[in-house]
Amino acid sequence: MKTTLKHLIPALAIVTLLASCAVGGKYSRQTLSTPAQYRNQISLTGDTVLLPWKSFFKEPQLNLLIENALNKNSEVATALLTMEQLDLAFKQAKLSILPTLNLAVSANRSFQSKNSLNGSLSGQFVSTSYIDDYNANLQLAWEADIWGKAAMRKSGAMAEYLAQKENIAAVKTKIIAQVAKAYYNLIGLDEQLRIAKRNVQLSDSTLSMLNLQYRAGQVNSLAVEQVKAQQKTAELLVPLVQKNIEMQEHALSILCGEYPDAVKRSGTLASVAPDAIFATGVPAMLLSRRPDLKAAELLVRSANAKTGLAKAAMYPSISLSAQSGLNAFNIKNWFNIPGSIFNTLAANLTQPVFQKAELKTAYQTALLEQQKSVITFKQTMLTAVAEVSDAMSQSVHADERLALIDAKSASLNKANKDALLLYKSGMATYLEVITAQNNALQNDLEAISIKQEKLTALTDLYRALGGGIE
Repeated sequence: MKTTLKHLIPALAIVTLLASCAVGGKYSRQTLSTPAQYRNQISLTGDTVLLPWKSFFKEPQLNLLIENALNKNSEVATALLTMEQLDLAFKQAKLSILPTLNLAVSANRSFQSKNSLNGSLSGQFVSTSYIDDYNANLQLAWEADIWGKAAMRKSGAMAEYLAQKENIAAVKTKIIAQVAKAYYNLIGLDEQLRIAKRNVQLSDSTLSMLNLQYRAGQVNSLAVEQVKAQQKTAELLVPLVQKNIEMQEHALSILCGEYPDAVKRSGTLASVAPDAIFATGVPAMLLSRRPDLKAAELLVRSANAKTGLAKAAMYPSISLSAQSGLNAFNIKNWFNIPGSIFNTLAANLTQPVFQKAELKTAYQTALLEQQKSVITFKQTMLTAVAEVSDAMSQSVHADERLALIDAKSASLNKANKDALLLYKSGMATYLEVITAQNNALQNDLEAISIKQEKLTALTDLYRALGGGIE
């Protein structure tokens, strides 16, 4: 035993010396040439994107739906389970530096050839045609981490775990935005339904007036039929909007992890709108809060660690092993201590020589994956800047359109009233009345659509700037 330990001491010294070596390159962040400013600038406070969603979306019923979606949505639940898996992988990576210990117990009986040397000797010594071997031992094995593989495994697993954590944040932010936009769409559809019903009532009043004039011989049947057709146009809009409402309710219910059902809501598009406060700033600074961007960079870190591991697999490995146990060829003497005790110590140096280019191919593949992850990171940044720019543009131009549609609404409402008064006094035709009513209806529907676009832009901008999921 002393002789064996004497020979192992130099091997241990070499292991200790090489343990400080590392073949994996250190991660360095990619240079991203972000623009100095966005194309459209919106007045903002620097803390806006840090707002929790409960503070940004202030409508109580909407907040209740968002909270329900975050708790029950299947996409969020799946992402959380994936994070648990990566947590287990990280814990496993932290243990990779430790040795392995196995217990092996075996009982073998081998029948030797009588013409073999072993067979002839076994007959002389054990007086049987077979040889028994009973073995019970503990096997200890440890590979020296001479290339920093344990650190790279830990670093890669940690990066993937943190990336998934950011992915969960991104999924939650997306779900929050989807619920908000679906809720706003429902409110908009409710307003469309009210406008459609109001126009049906207006058409009824116009038709009643024309029927009186028709019976008095002041108008012909063509005028009556034209107004009836206008009334049916307004009536046709009602079931269409009701269908859209039900479908939107079903989609929102599923988004919240529930079966399709009616959705409680209240207010108007004006009352449910969040505060339109967003801060201008350097894109790189604002986008640094985006979880998908953080996740993309963390995956570059993970790919860097995997490249280092693939490279380390091409280098020599040093391992130590030890066995201690009980061995006997007679079961009665199996646990005869100390006679059956045996011990084995070994130091191994393994250098891959010819692996059919598998190790080199794995390393080159890892390098390509690392390059792909860098490209994905840069593309994620480009997409992030584009999403913010798009949302800003939509918000700015929606404000411009809202100002124009308000002025147009005032003119059309006045024209509608004037057309009725002029028609009653015989100074306008029924076609002018129908045209005025139809123009007012289309304008009201367009105004609702623009208001929804504005709310969608605010929600998209909140999400594009990172939002707040807490």
